[in-house]
Amino acid sequence: MVVLRGGTVVSPQGLERRDVYIDGEKIAPDGAADEVVNVSGCLLFPGFIDSHTHLDMPVSGTVTADDFASGTGAAIAGGTTVILDFATQDRGHTLAEALDVWHGRADGRCACDYGFHMAVTDWNAATRAELKTMAAAGVTSFKAYMAYDNLRLDDKALGELLAYTGELGAWLGVHCELGNQVTAQVSDLLGRGLTGPQWHPVSRPNRVEADAVARLLALAGESGGLPWVVHLSTREGLVAIEQARAAGRRVLVETCPQYLTLTEELYSLPDFAGAKYVCSPPLRSAQDRNALWRAVADGEVDILSTDHCSFNFKGQKELGRGDFSRIPNGLPGIKQRPALVWACGVSAGRIGPEDMCRMLSETPAKAFGLWGRKGALEPGFDADIVVWDPGYRGAVRAQTQQMRCDYSPWEGFPLTGCARAVYLRGQKAAENGKCLRPGGGEYLRRDTAIIS
Repeated sequence: MVVLRGGTVVSPQGLERRDVYIDGEKIAPDGAADEVVNVSGCLLFPGFIDSHTHLDMPVSGTVTADDFASGTGAAIAGGTTVILDFATQDRGHTLAEALDVWHGRADGRCACDYGFHMAVTDWNAATRAELKTMAAAGVTSFKAYMAYDNLRLDDKALGELLAYTGELGAWLGVHCELGNQVTAQVSDLLGRGLTGPQWHPVSRPNRVEADAVARLLALAGESGGLPWVVHLSTREGLVAIEQARAAGRRVLVETCPQYLTLTEELYSLPDFAGAKYVCSPPLRSAQDRNALWRAVADGEVDILSTDHCSFNFKGQKELGRGDFSRIPNGLPGIKQRPALVWACGVSAGRIGPEDMCRMLSETPAKAFGLWGRKGALEPGFDADIVVWDPGYRGAVRAQTQQMRCDYSPWEGFPLTGCARAVYLRGQKAAENGKCLRPGGGEYLRRDTAIIS
C-alpha cells in the first residue's frame, strides 16, 4: 500500500488536509503503508476528465496531427486521466462499424483511460435500433451536428434523436451552429474575394450559435431529451441557456479554455498566422470571454473540455491559403487545459480549486457514467490522482507540450501551477510534465448518467 502524505485533497465541497491511501488500483480508507510519498505543499485532485477530444480523425482532406498515442500521452502529462473521444458514424454505415473503427485506432495505444461518445450522422430506423446496443457496449452518450453538410441532421431527425437518447438517460451533445447560414456566408465572403483567416469568424457570427442553441433547447423541450451544448462560445448562447433553465429545462453546458483565454483579434495576425486559431465555433470578443467567465464563476458552466483537434500549421493549416473555408478547423490543447484553468481561473481569483474540481473531475464523471470509479478521491474509487504543485512557475511552450502539433495557441502564456505527478489506477503514469507509461490506459465501459 502507498500513502500520499502531507497534501490537501480537493473536492467541490472544499479542501481537506488528509493522507490518501492507494491499495492496488483503488483508493483505500487507510492502512499500513509500504511506501510513503511526501506531497507536502501540493493539492490532490481526482484525475481530470476531458470529455471532448478528436484524435486520429480524418478532417478536411487530412488527419489530425495527434493520434491516440500522442494525444493521451500529452493528456496524462498534464493531469488528465480519462479522455472521451467522438466515434463518428459515416453516412450509409452503422454505429457498430464506427465503434469498431475507433476501437481499432485507440485500443492498446492510450496512455490514459478512454471511452467514446457516438456521433450520429445518418438517422434512420436501423440507427435508432442501434442506440441500445451502443449503451450495452458502454457508449452512453451521443452527439449530433447542426453544421457541416456531411455531418448535420435536420430538425426532425434531431428532435427524434433527442427523444430516443433521452429515453436511455443519455446526454446528446450538439454542435450548435446553423449550417445553412454558415454555408451562405462563406460563399458570399469568398465570392467577394475575402479569403484570409480573418474572415472565418465573420462567416460564423454570434447569432449563428445563439439561434442554434435556442433551437436545440426548444427541440429538447418538445422531445424530453437531454441536451448537452458543446463548446459554448457566445454571450447570446448563454442567455438562451439561462432562459431555458429558468423555465425548468435541463441542459448540460460545456465551454473550452480557448473561449476563456483567446479572442478574435488573433485571426488578423500577419503571414497567415491567424490560421493557427481557426476552429468552430470561432474565437469571440472580449465581451463574450468575460460573459463566459462570469458563467463559470456562477456555476452555470458544468464542464470544461478541450475540443482538442490538432493540426500542424505547416502542411495542414496552410491548406487554406487562398480559401479560409479549407483551413482544417480545430486547436490543440489536451495537455494545457488544467494548467490554463488554474492560471487564468484559480490563480487569477475568478474561481476556486473546488470549482476546478467540479468542472474537470466530478461533473464529467457523473454526466458520462463514470461516477463510482472516477471523479473523487474516496475509498473504492480508482486511484486516479493529480499531485498539483501550486508553486510552479513557467510558460506554455510548443516544444514541451508532448503533442505532435508544431505550435501552441498559448505560446508564452505564463503558468502558475502544474501537475507534479499523475497516478492512473494506482500507478504513477506521469511526472514533471512527461508521460511515464505509454499504452497504460484501459477502455471504459460507461454506465448511464447521473441526472440532477
